[in-house]
Amino acid sequence: MKKRVLSVGQCVPDQTAITRMLTRHFDVEVLTADKGDDALAALRRGPIDLVLVNRKLDCDYSDGLEIIRQIKADAELKATPCMLVSNYAEHQDAAVAAGAEHGFGKAEMEKAETQKRLKLALEV
Repeated sequence: MKKRVLSVGQCVPDQTAITRMLTRHFDVEVLTADKGDDALAALRRGPIDLVLVNRKLDCDYSDGLEIIRQIKADAELKATPCMLVSNYAEHQDAAVAAGAEHGFGKAEMEKAETQKRLKLALEV
């Protein structure tokens, strides 16, 4: 059965690249959401195996870390693995402190370490 990945707040070119990378390496269906409300609604509609949240949402440049915090604060959703999509170590550290798995930056998508992290998150 395909795993389901929800990608939140990516611009179209980045979303295309993320989807291409995920579907090339994993048996996944990639869903998208523009902002936090959309993401939470998608999580409540059905099982999501991994949430990828952009550091700054494309639709309004709001902070993607807030979406991770909302997911992790929700008793029904908090077990859902989340990763921040950011090249900046300090933002990755903040996301991990909020309960996310260590994510990756767009420049690191094809690196072996990123693939290993994604594999671990999707095998749960």
